[in-house]
Amino acid sequence: MPHVLIIHEVADYAAWKQIFDGAATIRHDAGERSYQVLKDQNDPNKVVHFSTWTSLEAARSFFESPRLVKIREEAGVKSPDFIYLEELEAGTL
Repeated sequence: MPHVLIIHEVADYAAWKQIFDGAATIRHDAGERSYQVLKDQNDPNKVVHFSTWTSLEAARSFFESPRLVKIREEAGVKSPDFIYLEELEAGTL
């Protein structure tokens, strides 16, 4: 399954999280199938969003859409870094 890794700074984590949670339906409809939210140990406003998608094309289309650009602005996201990934291997130990 394709993955997207987003690393970004937010102005206020609680405000960002409320908007992130409110966008769950549009993320699912766009092709997101699972996600994890992580934070930097030393900076609670540096957030990592790691997610799986139906396709990288669907993810790119969603993240680059004008609608999402506006949502990111409302959520206080600063300069997100998007990394689109294809899985080579997975396992558990």
